[in-house]
Amino acid sequence: MSQITWLEDTNYKFPDVSAALTEPDGLLVASERLTPELVIEAYTRGIFPWYSAGQPVLWWSPNPRCVLYPEKFHVSRSFRRTLNNSPFEIKTNTAFKEVMLACAAPRVEEAGTWITETMLSVYCELHDKGFAHSIECWHQNKLVGGMYGLILGDIFFGESMFSKKKDASKVAMFHLCTSIKPFLIDAQVYSDHLETLGAEEIDRSNFTDIITARLDHQLNIG
Repeated sequence: MSQITWLEDTNYKFPDVSAALTEPDGLLVASERLTPELVIEAYTRGIFPWYSAGQPVLWWSPNPRCVLYPEKFHVSRSFRRTLNNSPFEIKTNTAFKEVMLACAAPRVEEAGTWITETMLSVYCELHDKGFAHSIECWHQNKLVGGMYGLILGDIFFGESMFSKKKDASKVAMFHLCTSIKPFLIDAQVYSDHLETLGAEEIDRSNFTDIITARLDHQLNIG
């Protein structure tokens, strides 16, 4: 951690994202605290928090950045069958905390979770302030999938998703792309799964330019 800049407690001013380390994944700075104000400031600069319990708050700005343009969302043949069967009821912002808790639940391929108690509290406060939102898939009155993230301007900054039934998180993403229609979805870091949905990587400078250009726009999540 000796190479990482610490945000000064007096002003918490983020450095330019060009100062982020190439490895691992654009680690930029660390801080002792996580607050709603810091999160919003970070997102407007192309930065996001990602850390585990027991660590300082770590702030990242990877280059390239993984994004999804809604019009490029890929619908496979098998997923088309799911959509045709319409197995889920889609709701927004009715169970934000529950979505976060489901995203934080242990997964077979992962050890632990990066959604700490502090992060849960801060993002729930951001939800109460109208910045953080959940898109939910319900089946027989049970929450079975969904995703959450922040909306600034008309950009959706995706944080995490979960599925308890096949394709539930994909259906939430499809609803985001086709009904809510943000200008851009921030997917943060590349994965093979995201690529199957149509995500792509763009240069970080292009990403931050898009943020600056879109912050004055509005997005109605419904």
